[in-house]
Amino acid sequence: MKKILRFFDGYRKESVLAPLFKMLEAIFELLVPLTVATIIDVGIRQKNTQTIYLMCGIMVALGVIGLICAICAQYFAAKAAVGVSAKIRSSLFSHIQGFDYATTDRIGTSTLITRMTNDIQSVQTGINMFLRLFMRSPFIVFGAMIMAFTINVRLALIFAITIPLLALVIFGIMLISIPIYKKSQTHLDPVVGKLRENYNGTRVIRAFNKESDETAAFQEKHRALTKIQLFAGRISALMNPLTYVIINLAVIFLIQFGALSVDDGTISQGELIALYNYMSQILVELIKLANLIITLNKASASAHRISDIFDTPSRSFSAVQAASVLNPAEIAFQEVSFRYHPTGDDAVSNVSFSIHAGQTVGIIGGTGSGKSTLIHLLQGLYSPTSGKITVDGNELTSYSQEQLRAMFGIVPQKAVLFKGTVRSNLQWGCDTANEEEMWHALELAQAKEFVEKAEHGLDSPVQQFGRNFSGGQKQRLTIARALLKHPKLLILDDSASALDYGTEAQLRQSLSTLSDTTKIIVSQRASSMLHADLILVLDDGILVGQGNHSELMERCETYREIYFSQFPKGGTNE
Repeated sequence: MKKILRFFDGYRKESVLAPLFKMLEAIFELLVPLTVATIIDVGIRQKNTQTIYLMCGIMVALGVIGLICAICAQYFAAKAAVGVSAKIRSSLFSHIQGFDYATTDRIGTSTLITRMTNDIQSVQTGINMFLRLFMRSPFIVFGAMIMAFTINVRLALIFAITIPLLALVIFGIMLISIPIYKKSQTHLDPVVGKLRENYNGTRVIRAFNKESDETAAFQEKHRALTKIQLFAGRISALMNPLTYVIINLAVIFLIQFGALSVDDGTISQGELIALYNYMSQILVELIKLANLIITLNKASASAHRISDIFDTPSRSFSAVQAASVLNPAEIAFQEVSFRYHPTGDDAVSNVSFSIHAGQTVGIIGGTGSGKSTLIHLLQGLYSPTSGKITVDGNELTSYSQEQLRAMFGIVPQKAVLFKGTVRSNLQWGCDTANEEEMWHALELAQAKEFVEKAEHGLDSPVQQFGRNFSGGQKQRLTIARALLKHPKLLILDDSASALDYGTEAQLRQSLSTLSDTTKIIVSQRASSMLHADLILVLDDGILVGQGNHSELMERCETYREIYFSQFPKGGTNE
């Protein structure tokens, strides 16, 4: 919770003013029953019209002033709640950006989405209600009891007995419901995860006619969430009827003994009405307090879940002075092993190789051989289980995250474009690039032709995920985006899989002109590797061969099998 409280910096004034105005509203509200008592005892009983008018005017004034105070309190409470939640969301998002892939995999994307949306919204609602009611409701409850003692001590004892009974019920239910609400929040993650999975895979689900199966799977997770929420709701639902029973019993005793007191002249009729009004105020405020406690239970559970993410350490980097980004990179893997789960098998095992500056390197192997894992390790997205990775002689972890990102130009296995224009997507690589640089990058990536043919050229619209482009076009645009960055090290992770052999050959030819860039090409196509300076052959996470095409054809059986499976006659499709 301390991690959440620190976000109130900058909103302390609002956090004080909101309850302060609510206290003022409560004071004015506590004066209303006394005004009503005066109207009854002096105005009506003594037929004093002037007193009736005066007291009615005072009541109207108290109401107007109370309304103004309530509006001010709501304004400051809302400003603090929205401001704090915005700071939490921004800080949480920045913190999550520092997670490596292993942390993100362990926590789960759906869990992180829930923390960023539902949990922060719950905290925002809790802050808003807390600032408005945490002082007002108890103040009115105890204030009404004190005012009752000023009217009649004997009848006020009913208040003194009622309030502890109500507190016992409310806090008893609260202690039972808090862990249930925490458990309820954890059941939300699988529902969000399934929803996200179905949304992203809508086309596949329809293609295989699996709508009913996926609906059933979603309903199963939804039923688990509904079950725990219903149980929590039933526990919380006990609060209102129990408090109503206690309050109404108190009202019965108050009216019974109050009527006898009026009859024997101990109190006046107006004072009895005032006592009844105070009891009604206590009922209303306790209902508000009960709702506040339920809301705070949910907010507390959400705050703890958010704190858990903040407690998860981001990847730490110690900064060193990076080499100039104009120079190509020297890379070395030394006995590197990595496993995705501590109890699982190694995805790559004892991998060692060196890449010289400016070389073109190919990584080839079957599906699941560890090609993408090797690339993720090189980018610093995962940390090796054992071994060491160096870039330009420095360990990878000695670079700051900014330096690493500046070094690499990444073309991921799955081409990702963002909603906007071709220009805005290219600017992800370099936001200061001019049109000439953009067109040059597009030309190198073999994307210039179809962008020129588009109606608006660089300003042609790009739909979400680039849905208005083909797979090959998206891949070429992502390559252009990476090239625009002028990276020291360009990584192409199976990024030409949607291209025909002719276009891929032209792309390889244009990339070969980038002598000041170290290029790593990951592919299952042997044709992509033929002219590489160094080819790394992976098989089940083990580096089984390294060298150029001719060397591997002589001494690496795995490479020969891959090559001849694609070129049975020993030719190439260039």
